[in-house]
Amino acid sequence: MFNAIERPSGHPPVAAEVARDFGPLYASHGFIGWLFAITGPVAIILSVGANGGLSQAEIASWIFGVFFINGLITLILSWRYREPLVLFWTIPGTVLVGQSLTHLSFAQVVGAFYGTALLMVVLGLSGWVKRAMQLVPMPIVMGMVAGVFLRFGLDLVRAVLGEFAIAGPMVVVWLMLTALPALGRRCPPIIGALVIGTAAAIVLGKYDQSASLQIALIRPVIPTPSWSLAAMIELIVPLAVTVLVVQNGQGFAVLTAAGHKPPVNLVTVACGIGSALAAVVGGVSTCLTGPTNAIVVSGGERKRHYTAAMMVGVLALGFGLLAPTFTTLLLIAPKALITVLAGLAMLRVLQTAFVTAFKTSFSLGALIAFLVTVADVPLLNIGAAFWGLVAGFAISWLLERADFALVSNG
Repeated sequence: MFNAIERPSGHPPVAAEVARDFGPLYASHGFIGWLFAITGPVAIILSVGANGGLSQAEIASWIFGVFFINGLITLILSWRYREPLVLFWTIPGTVLVGQSLTHLSFAQVVGAFYGTALLMVVLGLSGWVKRAMQLVPMPIVMGMVAGVFLRFGLDLVRAVLGEFAIAGPMVVVWLMLTALPALGRRCPPIIGALVIGTAAAIVLGKYDQSASLQIALIRPVIPTPSWSLAAMIELIVPLAVTVLVVQNGQGFAVLTAAGHKPPVNLVTVACGIGSALAAVVGGVSTCLTGPTNAIVVSGGERKRHYTAAMMVGVLALGFGLLAPTFTTLLLIAPKALITVLAGLAMLRVLQTAFVTAFKTSFSLGALIAFLVTVADVPLLNIGAAFWGLVAGFAISWLLERADFALVSNG
């Protein structure tokens, strides 16, 4: 079974080699990649956790898990394989969990985290990952993802209309930095939006003055899982799909396009192990991140990219240890700031989901998956995202057989 795991092509670099391969360019890429991860994506965790009724300590523990544990795995894998392999957490899976927390307990969700971790380890060790990734056509998966993500786009619009003094400047700065790539490379759009939004909130006195802010190390909360069949059915397959197909697929594509050869089965096993360890402290499933890896490999020599990934890992360790401080800092911010950050961070992902879902084949199945997911009506105590996948696949199988034939022949 272990024969499926890819072996490193050479010896790991010694400290002197890492120091030689490192440099200001790779440090800056690592820093910007980490900075991206701690803004919009963290805002999504805060939004999901708060709406799901989690305590501040539980949210901080979740953030600790997805940063510290995945930072450590990133550090080890990038060093051992001399490849940029940044692992964080599944953003669409986090949104999916947010939907489930409206009718499932956090203990039931954590139980599903463990189930998802086990499934990924088995798929990685067996070498079945590629086959499993091809079971459900990508357009149908992305139709479901678009349905899950739609709420963030709608909340962004509502925030702009309801809290324009904060949201308006954030959107303007984001648009400006996005429209001017030369400027955007110096200051990523999401970072510019965070800075201007924070400044506007301070000037307008929108921060919660009653909360005390102090430097504090994490005291992890270890939730006791509940083994619910309904939660397992609802979450395990969709969570695994968001990791293996949506997130890892994107990460592998980014790294391959940059000339790297990411070990698919090894990364899958690492995601399973990371997911199990993160679940211990209430964190969502681990994945190979697309956006951060794209930043890490965006310039410089290919053989030195691994040092930028290691930089991300080191910074993630520190952020995880200080998770209570950062969680408090973000939670005392006005809701509009977090909502707009999360919405802006999701815009490109939502755009990609729509384009992939409806561009070519399986478009009717993708539409059904989207509509069923947006309707958000659970059936048999199982959430709509799962039924979106089932319904989309069933409709395509009945009415789009020619698309399946094209995929088989291709």
